[in-house]
Amino acid sequence: MRGCVARWCGGRPRARYVAALLGWSALLALALPRLQSVPRAPPRAPAPPARLLLQSELSASTPTPSPPPAALPATDTRVLSEEQLRAEAERRLPSLPLAYWHKHKDDKNKYYKKKDCAPFPSIYDLEFHNTYWQTLRAKGDVFHLYGAYMDARNASRIGPAVRVLAVHDRIKPTLATHCQLWFEEREAPVVVRNLEYKYVWNSKWGNYRDGPLQPYLLACVLPAEVRHLVPASVSIVANPCDRATNNLRVHNDRPPTPADRKEFAVCVKGLDFLHEDLSVRLVEWIELIRMLGAHKIFFYELQVHPNITKVLDHYNALGVTEVTPVTLPGGQPNLPGLQHMYLKKKTTHKRQMELIPYNDCLYRHMYQYRWLALLDIDEVIVPLEDADWSALMRRALPLSVPAQGKPPRSSYHASNLYYLDSLQHEHAWEEGVPRYMHMLQHVYRTRNFTKPGQYVKAFHETDRVLALHNHFPLACLGGACSSYALDTRLARLQHYRADCVTALSKSCAQLRAQPVRDTALWRWREPLVERATRTLHALGFLPPEPHR
Repeated sequence: MRGCVARWCGGRPRARYVAALLGWSALLALALPRLQSVPRAPPRAPAPPARLLLQSELSASTPTPSPPPAALPATDTRVLSEEQLRAEAERRLPSLPLAYWHKHKDDKNKYYKKKDCAPFPSIYDLEFHNTYWQTLRAKGDVFHLYGAYMDARNASRIGPAVRVLAVHDRIKPTLATHCQLWFEEREAPVVVRNLEYKYVWNSKWGNYRDGPLQPYLLACVLPAEVRHLVPASVSIVANPCDRATNNLRVHNDRPPTPADRKEFAVCVKGLDFLHEDLSVRLVEWIELIRMLGAHKIFFYELQVHPNITKVLDHYNALGVTEVTPVTLPGGQPNLPGLQHMYLKKKTTHKRQMELIPYNDCLYRHMYQYRWLALLDIDEVIVPLEDADWSALMRRALPLSVPAQGKPPRSSYHASNLYYLDSLQHEHAWEEGVPRYMHMLQHVYRTRNFTKPGQYVKAFHETDRVLALHNHFPLACLGGACSSYALDTRLARLQHYRADCVTALSKSCAQLRAQPVRDTALWRWREPLVERATRTLHALGFLPPEPHR
């Protein structure tokens, strides 16, 4: 033991070995922390090709394009000029003389005798009522004025005159009124007294009392010095020098030449079908009326279903129809829905107000057409021996010549036959006729006509008629009216109703007894089906036709 220790612990070589071992240990202790803190470099990616390097240099030097702007809402950004606004207002309100007013609104001499006597009224001082009416208030009386018309027909005994269509709440107006007539050719107005209040109603039909609004025609006769002229507008006032609160454009709608005058047009009273979609039936009716010879159909509109508007817009664009919106005057309701309820309950008021559009249609188109028919969209005058109305009238005119000393004919009326829904419901659908063709499907009628003169419809001579009612003229130029009854073997009025009118409720059962199958309308079946179906496809009421 002593020897071993002496061998390892003693001697100079062993001391040098121990010193070397201690020095290496110190160096290792100093280097190890540094080696652990050096991060390991990631593997280097291969260098890109030279072309990519070039592209990245170019992209770095080119600015990044901006993102596309956000889409804006699709709004109408058009701005109408004053001239366009005037044209639109005149289209919507034909009785307003906007063009004439704009041309002369700054004239300093448009007054009667002195500046404060009958000055030319500004449209901004007019009193409008229910959109389409203008008002005269004087001495406790109120007149609502609808339209004014130049009447220079040869048969008129009073000579050229401006007729004014109005309503008033008195059955015998006593207020003396005057007409301020304005001309393009004269600065000062021509002032004349209103000649008459022509009552456009019959006292036996009801409402013959003060209170309900009554329809009238006023007459402003042109003095000799201006009979060769046509007034541009007219104002109705109580006293000649009054400042007017109304100013109506005078309609004088003539064809370019007498040869351009057409034969037939149809007038339809204010449509009141807000919740009834009669669009498909209306297409069938319009196409039939066109085939029978109507050059144009003039509709007046109260409230209608959107699909009816769609049909009328289609035919308006074709020039087949023209639609004029109307309202009820005075305190009568014009709210959609309530108006319909009112007209259904107040049937006499309704009949009186229907005479406004009928007579407006007469006076606006009397120079353009020889005959006007006042029809509802569920009735049609059907020729039985002729292809159309023109051929029918060529046959009827020689037969209708009045006896010597009698007044000339003012209208030619067709007797009424009912094609009732209740008659058709007892039978099956007609083969070979689309089920949506209402009139062609309804081929069962009452055996008898209604009594002579009851519920007839007529072709009215526009050269003779002064005032119109649904069925007959109420007054005629040059003397008494004279209506000729068309032979029932030549023509008849076919009336397609659910049931008889209320006034015939007691005799309706007798009329319905022993119905007759009658396909007189089928003479036009093929072309009528083709035309109506094509229109229904175009309007989207029927699916698109398959390509052939």
